[in-house]
Amino acid sequence: MSKSKEKILLLLTDFITINLAWLVYSYIRLQTGWFVLIIAPEFILPMLVIYFYWLIIFTFVGMYRTWFASSRFDEISTLFKASFFGVFLLFFLIFIDDYMHNVATATRILIFIYWGLFLLFVGSGRIIIRSVQRNLLIKGIGRRNGLIIGFNSKAKEVLDSVLTAPALGIDIKAFVAVNNENIGKDYKDIKVENTTDQLVEIMNKYDVKEIIIALEKEDHDVLVDVITKTEGRGVNLKIVPDLYEILSGQARTSQIYGMPLIDIMPELMPEWEKKLKRLMDIFISFLILVLSSPITLLTAVAIKIDSKGPVFFKQERLGQNGKPFNVIKFRSMIQDAEKYTGPVWSKKDDPRVTRMGKFVRKVRIDEIPQMFNVLKGEMSLVGPRPERAYFVEKLSQEIPYYRRRLKVRPGVTGWAQIKHKYDESIEDVKIKLKYDLFYIENMSLRMDFKILLRTVYVVLFAKGHYD
Repeated sequence: MSKSKEKILLLLTDFITINLAWLVYSYIRLQTGWFVLIIAPEFILPMLVIYFYWLIIFTFVGMYRTWFASSRFDEISTLFKASFFGVFLLFFLIFIDDYMHNVATATRILIFIYWGLFLLFVGSGRIIIRSVQRNLLIKGIGRRNGLIIGFNSKAKEVLDSVLTAPALGIDIKAFVAVNNENIGKDYKDIKVENTTDQLVEIMNKYDVKEIIIALEKEDHDVLVDVITKTEGRGVNLKIVPDLYEILSGQARTSQIYGMPLIDIMPELMPEWEKKLKRLMDIFISFLILVLSSPITLLTAVAIKIDSKGPVFFKQERLGQNGKPFNVIKFRSMIQDAEKYTGPVWSKKDDPRVTRMGKFVRKVRIDEIPQMFNVLKGEMSLVGPRPERAYFVEKLSQEIPYYRRRLKVRPGVTGWAQIKHKYDESIEDVKIKLKYDLFYIENMSLRMDFKILLRTVYVVLFAKGHYD
C-alpha cells in the first residue's frame, strides 16, 4: 500500500469512527433519559468541530505517519496517550465554562463516557486497518527489500528472525560481506552478493529500503563507511547490538518479533514539533513575502537596470533525502557567471558579483525569494543550507557523514551560517558540517527560535556570516 493510499484510508477510517463515537455519545446523552437536559444541544456543528479537533491532535502526535511493521499494541498505546491529552483539555475547557456561568452539570461525567466510546470505536477502526495491512504484508503486498551487512553468526540469526516473522514485511535479498572470501557463500538460499565496497550498487539493484547491520566489534570502521554510503538514500538502518551493550545499558534497543535492534540516526524531533515547525515556516514566510513586497519590487527594478539578465536566479539544489529542487534568489552575479568556470564556490570580493549584487548581499535581501521555496515545502526557515548535486557528490567522497545533511529539510538560515563564513575551501565545509550535524542532532523549536533571532541580529547589525 502506497503512503498516500494509507493516509487516505486512515483519514477515512478516523472520520467514520470519530463521528460514530459522537453519534452514540449523543444518543446516550439525549435519548436515554439518563441525564437531565434544560436545552437540547446542537448536533451537527459540534460533531464537525470535535472531528477537526481530533484531526489536529492526531496529526501533531504523528498518528498519520507511515506504519511499517509496528505492533498494534503500540498503535493503541499512542491512541490512548493522544486521547488522554485531548479529553483532559476538553474536561478543562468544560470546567472553565461551567465555572464562568456558575453552572453545575453532569457534563464533566459525560466526557468520560465519551472517552470510553472514543477509545472503543477509534481503537477498533485502527486495529482493523493495521490488521489488514499486516495480512497484506504476509501475503506479499507492500513488502520492502532488505540487506544484511555481515556474514557471521549474528547475521545468520537476523535472517532466521526475519524469515520466521513474515509480518515484519522485509524480504532479505542478499548478504553484504566485509571480507572478499565470503563472496558467493550462502545461508538458507540467501547469497553473499559482494562486499561493502559495492554496497551502493547492490542497494540500487534490489531497490533496498531496509538494511540490518550485523558486524563484529572489530569492524567499526566498516560501520562508518556503511552509514556514509547510505546517507540521504531513504534507507532505514538498524544495527544488532552487542549483548554487553544491552546488559550494561549502553544501547537503547527496540524489539521486533523478539529481535533486539538499534535504530541508527532516528528522527530526534517529536512529530508535534515537526508539524509546528512547518506551520511556523508557512506563517513567517508568507508574512515576510507580504511585508517585503515593496522592497522586492524596488530590488527587481534596480537589478534590471544595473545589469543584463533575469531578476531572479534559479539553481538546482538537493533538498531533503536528496530530492532536487530549484532554489530562488535575487540575481547578484553577472549573467551565466559559471559559463567558463563550471561549478565553483562564491568567494569574498568575487569579481562576478554586480554592483547591485554587492548591495543585496550586504543587506541580505537576496534571500527573500527563497520564502517561495519555504512556502512550497522545499525548504525550511532553519536548516542546513542546500547544496548542488555536484558538490554533494564531491564532498561526500572526501568527508564522512556529509550526506547526513540531506536527512532534514534545508534552510534559509542555519546554525552553520550564523557561526561561520562563506564556503571558500574544503576546510570551511568541514567546519560548517560540524555545525550542521550539531543542529540535526539537537533539532528543536527552541533552537530554531534561537537561530532566527541570531539571524535577525546578523542582518540588522551586519554581524557574522551566512551564505
